[in-house]
Amino acid sequence: MERFGRNAILDILNNYGLSPSKAMGQNFLIDGNITDKIVRLSGINKTSGVLEVGPGFGSLTEKLSLVAGKVIAVELDKRLIPILDDLFQNRENVEILHGDILKLDLQQLVGEKLSGYSSHVCANLPYNITSPVISAFLDSRLFETITVMVQREVARRICAQPGSKEYGSFTVYVNYHSIPQILFDVPPDCFMPKPKVWSSVIHLKIRPEPLLDASHESAFFKVLRAAFAQRRKTLANALYGAFGDIMDKEDLIALIKKSGHNPIARGETMGLSEFIALSEEFIKKVD
Repeated sequence: MERFGRNAILDILNNYGLSPSKAMGQNFLIDGNITDKIVRLSGINKTSGVLEVGPGFGSLTEKLSLVAGKVIAVELDKRLIPILDDLFQNRENVEILHGDILKLDLQQLVGEKLSGYSSHVCANLPYNITSPVISAFLDSRLFETITVMVQREVARRICAQPGSKEYGSFTVYVNYHSIPQILFDVPPDCFMPKPKVWSSVIHLKIRPEPLLDASHESAFFKVLRAAFAQRRKTLANALYGAFGDIMDKEDLIALIKKSGHNPIARGETMGLSEFIALSEEFIKKVD
């Protein structure tokens, strides 16, 4: 019997008197072929230090421990900690931590636990914290790659093209920090309990250097938020709503034209490079 297959997980749940927590978004991965594929496509090897979030009963942790130099698995559900400690007590390269990944100091965690390794994220993320966790990882600039299982619609949103209904500010934000790709889709029956939706595994290759310096980044993200604040508004009207206190509309329209854009276009039709060009014109105007 596979160590983390359906029957094995049922045995663990029964032995410990547990049930999956809906509040924590627990859907345990029970298909070993999927975990094998995730680890293989992540590019992780013995030089890699891996941060895993929400290991559950450790199906992905198990596969990561066989190829990575070090694995730090952060689990919020304190009920699972003694089980994970027992399951991985003989794996010297695995450390189980109890905590909320959104409240931990990532800089300190990576510095203390993954020193000497290249830093990566590999996880089956709980659906209810996907966007804030990915944002925290990207903002930290601590990792070389992020390979995570997410809800399929989130994966489509991250990898959407300008002009599509899935495309939004989060798409541009993720693309600013990384080069994302969808690796493969995962059906509900690979989990226990089965989620109501399909999942996808995505891989984010982090850009080695920021595309803009810190001061220009601030302008870029302000322009980005404004452009998508009200999707039906033209670019000129959307930006005027955000910058009208420092720039009259005529100057704003002229600035948009100078950056090579049509003031009556909408933000969802613009790609990353176009938002960068637009924000650079804003910097020139307000500096």
